[in-house]
Amino acid sequence: MNHPIVVLAGGLSHEREVSLASGRRVAAELRALGREVVESDVDANLMDLLAGLDRPVVLPVLHGGTGEDGALREALDLIAAPYVGSDATACRLTFDKALATPVVVRAGVTAPRRVVLPHDLFRELGAGRIVDQIVARLGLPLFVKPAVSGSALGCSRVDQAAALPQAMVNAYNYGRVAVIEQFVVGTEVAVAVIDVGAGPRAYPPVEIRPDSGVYDWEARYTPGATSFVCPADLPDPVLDQCRAAALTAYEALRQRDYARMDLIVDPGGRPVFLEANVAPGLTETSTGPRAVEAAGASLGEVFGQLADQAARRGYPA
Repeated sequence: MNHPIVVLAGGLSHEREVSLASGRRVAAELRALGREVVESDVDANLMDLLAGLDRPVVLPVLHGGTGEDGALREALDLIAAPYVGSDATACRLTFDKALATPVVVRAGVTAPRRVVLPHDLFRELGAGRIVDQIVARLGLPLFVKPAVSGSALGCSRVDQAAALPQAMVNAYNYGRVAVIEQFVVGTEVAVAVIDVGAGPRAYPPVEIRPDSGVYDWEARYTPGATSFVCPADLPDPVLDQCRAAALTAYEALRQRDYARMDLIVDPGGRPVFLEANVAPGLTETSTGPRAVEAAGASLGEVFGQLADQAARRGYPA
């Protein structure tokens, strides 16, 4: 099976450059294995491109916006173009942190206590009173993030109540809803979950050690700004718990093929769910490729298998 693989990267989100870097890397690794690869952005030529190929398979490597919110998958479903990754419904659920976290919590995974606040309500009720109530309920420190953004854009740690209004404004710059949650101190890990046909498998957890102490945009995408340890430097039983939590979240969110779960292990050794990602980065500084390599595989092999699996779904014999 050697269907042309159309790697979609770029888009118009704030994460365009990261997406392009992810696309270039996975395309190069697939070509190195002899796979036929076509690279494309999401534009007016995409539908004609797909129509002109012989039974293509789409590999979306788009971060943020239409790449992860289900819109692109919906369009691909309309033209019956098989693709790697979660379907539109799972993408919509996962991309919205205000909706995804309660689903994961109901499945039995711990998450920080939180408040979800739309910008309209924040403006109408007034920042002062709202801030007082949030701090009274959740305490300090806090972590504020947009409900529908990625790559730590619009995210802030808040150590003093006076800093909370500005942190919320920063989050609202990237979406109309902010999530304010307890800041959990601990070891940050990312767990890739991949299913190449035998059921979802949680890959070795990757420990994230940003030199600055904060895993923000610069720490994520500046080479050398963050150290990674894979598998994470945690006791084996805790690593097993991280894998189990990641698998539970993956299944609760009805994800497919591959995803990444971001967790933090608290001082008691308990994994705490932070968020999930249906189109995780595949750049030189991303955690997913490290986990794949630690498991004895290559990025090209894994995504080649995922593309073949998508082809079987879309072009049954």
